[in-house]
Amino acid sequence: MNLCEKFEFPENAGYVIKKLNEAGYDAYLVGGCVRDSILCKAPYDWDITTNALPIDIKSIFDRTYDTGIKHGTVTVLIGEMCLEVTTYRIDGDYKDFRRPDKVEFTSSLREDLARRDFTINAMAYHPEQGLVDFFGGLQDLKKRIIKAVGDPEQRFREDALRMMRAIRFSAQLGFEIEEATFEAIKSNSALIANISSERIRDELNKTLVSENPEHFNYLHQTGILPYILPEFERCYKTEQINPYHVYNVADHTMYAVKSIENDHILRWTVLLHDVGKPPRKTTDSKGIDHFYGHQAVSSQIAEKVLNRLRFDKESIKKIVLLVKYHDMDIEDTPKSIRKAVNKIGDELFPLLLKVQKADKMAQNPKFLAERIVKWNRIEKIYSDIKSEQQCLSKKDMAVNGDDLIQLLGMKPGIQIREMLDYLCDCVLECPELNEKQKLLELAKKRMH
Repeated sequence: MNLCEKFEFPENAGYVIKKLNEAGYDAYLVGGCVRDSILCKAPYDWDITTNALPIDIKSIFDRTYDTGIKHGTVTVLIGEMCLEVTTYRIDGDYKDFRRPDKVEFTSSLREDLARRDFTINAMAYHPEQGLVDFFGGLQDLKKRIIKAVGDPEQRFREDALRMMRAIRFSAQLGFEIEEATFEAIKSNSALIANISSERIRDELNKTLVSENPEHFNYLHQTGILPYILPEFERCYKTEQINPYHVYNVADHTMYAVKSIENDHILRWTVLLHDVGKPPRKTTDSKGIDHFYGHQAVSSQIAEKVLNRLRFDKESIKKIVLLVKYHDMDIEDTPKSIRKAVNKIGDELFPLLLKVQKADKMAQNPKFLAERIVKWNRIEKIYSDIKSEQQCLSKKDMAVNGDDLIQLLGMKPGIQIREMLDYLCDCVLECPELNEKQKLLELAKKRMH
């Protein structure tokens, strides 16, 4: 792994450090921006730690606002850039397993870094002095491990979310979790029940859309999963003795998640697409497992999970629909594809194809080649349908309800809807019928 122990940082961040130093205070870049810079990655934001008190910070800079003043954080605005500047602190007791009840300011950088979660996040950097690394963060970056600062048991009892953060960082960075840290997560896993649904959702999301989403399995291995996603925990115990499968439901799912691009709609769809299999499992007289009706059950469970995790309504709608139709039988014919698009919608159909491909890639490889050939043909036919602007829904038809009322004398109501449904079916079967006069003729015949 290439590491950059000397790195570039924004001029505005250097200016803040310089101004604090000129006023007689220490100041360092700290945390994630130092970690990412050493990894030669562009940091999302730049944080600064200092022994200056909030009141001192506000007196030095003209444009500031209080971000988390009781925890010592002041946001400093330099040009268009916002930088969080936080006073060295020692955290008090964590009675809710998430936030300290109080903080004490300290003059010691070491004490401030000692309260942080992982060694790779407990490094500081000064433009002139270089890297400050009391806890071996640089060495752990080189070893590619996630290791708690100090006693991991204490770190996780202070803030239970750190357990999921360890797994998330391992997924984002492709690192392993150090043994003592991993064991401490296992022994404290029940504490995750104290964490809000929104925080759990965010960590799960970051894990799933990472380059290593299979690290989601650590949630199962540490015992966290039953507290946050019991619906998926059952998948690890659900075997699939079936010619089309070679993995249990959980392993199949994780292979599929890994096979699809890291978009949160797609990754969550694939994660939840088979959660309905455990309750729908049956085994026939030949010992073959079946999961009849699991699609509908999976979509119901997915909706429940996503609502519990406080997902936005638009994401829930898309994921639930994709889960519901993930097993839709689509033939490689224009008619079958038009009908499938009409059912799930033009926006979601390309996503459905990606979900189905990922699903098949995680099944028995014996059947994969012919399935990929078929999938490619479906994609090509769909592209042709789109380029020819063929009708795919009632809104694309050459007639509408007003035409039926004004030109054929039909009365508003259920008859109009039924007639439009009939005409849409005709056009999906035969796209050249999508002309106004042809559709009106079809409607007349049906009326008589």
